[in-house]
Amino acid sequence: MDLLRNILYLVIGISLGFSIYYSFKHRRESDPVRRSLSASKMNISLGTMLVSLSVFQFFWFTPSNTRIIIGLLFFLLGLFNLFSGLRSHTYFSKHPDMQSTKKGG
Repeated sequence: MDLLRNILYLVIGISLGFSIYYSFKHRRESDPVRRSLSASKMNISLGTMLVSLSVFQFFWFTPSNTRIIIGLLFFLLGLFNLFSGLRSHTYFSKHPDMQSTKKGG
């Protein structure tokens, strides 16, 4: 049980770090396609962090109605962020501007 808790701490910390990194990268990027890719990666990181926080909250705290409602909201919001981030990352990584930069520019 302690191993799972440590893994969740690690996942929360890493996803928080990536969220901050991609947030700064998103704000500094001038190319709209790369900016959108950074935003989608930030959404994926935030979704991972929210899902991890909700799982952590369900397993290691005494259940109460408020805790269950907040945990479910975190879980649903995290799943939505993951889904929208993956969908937009798939779309923008196939964008023609990204294909031309991968090949030679």
